[in-house]
Amino acid sequence: MTEPQRPLRIPLEEVAVVPAQSMDTARFTPPPASRAQESHRGRRGGPGWASLILAMILAVLVTLAVVFGVWGAQSPFDTAPAMTGGSSETTDSEPADVVEPVEATEGAPDWQAVAAAVRPATVSILVEGATEAASGSGVIIDSSGHIITNHHVVSGAAQGGNITVTLHDGRLYSATITGTDPTTDLAVLTLDNPPTDLTAALLGDSSTLEVGQPVMAIGAPLGLADTVTTGIISALDRPVAVSSSADSSAQAQTEVVVTNAIQIDASINPGNSGGPLFNAQGAVVGINSSIASMGSSSSEAGSIGLGFAIPVNLAKSVASQIIETGSAQHAMLGVQISTSSVLVGEDNRLGALVATVNPGSAAEAAGLIQGDVIVGINGSSVTSGPSLTGYVRRYSAGDQVTLDVVRNGVQQQVLVTLQQR
Repeated sequence: MTEPQRPLRIPLEEVAVVPAQSMDTARFTPPPASRAQESHRGRRGGPGWASLILAMILAVLVTLAVVFGVWGAQSPFDTAPAMTGGSSETTDSEPADVVEPVEATEGAPDWQAVAAAVRPATVSILVEGATEAASGSGVIIDSSGHIITNHHVVSGAAQGGNITVTLHDGRLYSATITGTDPTTDLAVLTLDNPPTDLTAALLGDSSTLEVGQPVMAIGAPLGLADTVTTGIISALDRPVAVSSSADSSAQAQTEVVVTNAIQIDASINPGNSGGPLFNAQGAVVGINSSIASMGSSSSEAGSIGLGFAIPVNLAKSVASQIIETGSAQHAMLGVQISTSSVLVGEDNRLGALVATVNPGSAAEAAGLIQGDVIVGINGSSVTSGPSLTGYVRRYSAGDQVTLDVVRNGVQQQVLVTLQQR
């Protein structure tokens, strides 16, 4: 069992989310390939049912840290399940069946109709690397068999290993990594010889989300495949920082993933990582990625109504770049920042304090100087350093953004052309 990472020390207005590398540990990675599927997996001296039940109990009791990601779990089996031959092939020209929008209803959403409509587009993922196994969930986005999931779900196979994807009906397919983006904790897989009857998810627009809006998550928490949970969006643009340790390199171990996430109160637990978050019409609005917990004791671990999802607009941008080029590029402002308060007229407010302006950066070209406090970007409020980082990562190099900057107590607007990170 992999030890969960310790939470980052950051200001109260942010949520530090630390990932774990197995279902038993914490991090935002979905559970072992279809949990149900795990029972199909071949076992080389695999544990008996009593041992499996005990393992599941231990998984639940595992310390999940003060704040952590929803990671998948180490597989309780020694071998992967046999995979479907996948003799049928698809071409890029073949349109995929896409989830039909569920008709809006008065009053409460028809979650039964939504679940029935979207399940064919959801998958479970089992990753067996050279030294460890992990699992998670994903969502099919086209007829070519491309699947969006989390980087930390599949990173164990980046240097070699096996990835098995389980469709909603139990069929198993091998998959390869098309590309990953540790900066946003997103990845794209491609099914080997995908079937012709794939159903692709309907991708929504996360810019239209509102606090209080009902949502539904599908994943395999604690190994329970095809688990549906519902709730509401409890906050938007919540700065969430996750320390990544999925890769073996020292750089990857210290890299911090910052996302202005969708905060939800739908129950999310280890194993939901990479799974889709749907609105009441059955459109994907986010990729479930992390959770927060009160502490490491067994009585406090698990869902406490604080789950986080990567906005689908960011996921679509990263996935399209990965599919086209194999990697994703991100914008950079070119400043070193921290969280600070600043006096604007007679009011104090939070913002991102510019500690250093990098020579030759977009910030320098725009005239930003040390001591400036950035309180807004393109009309969105910036309340901390991570908040600004999360917003900038939504843009591409060459995009122009308007910053609200406070200098000497006076707020002004600065136009910046972002550079490539």
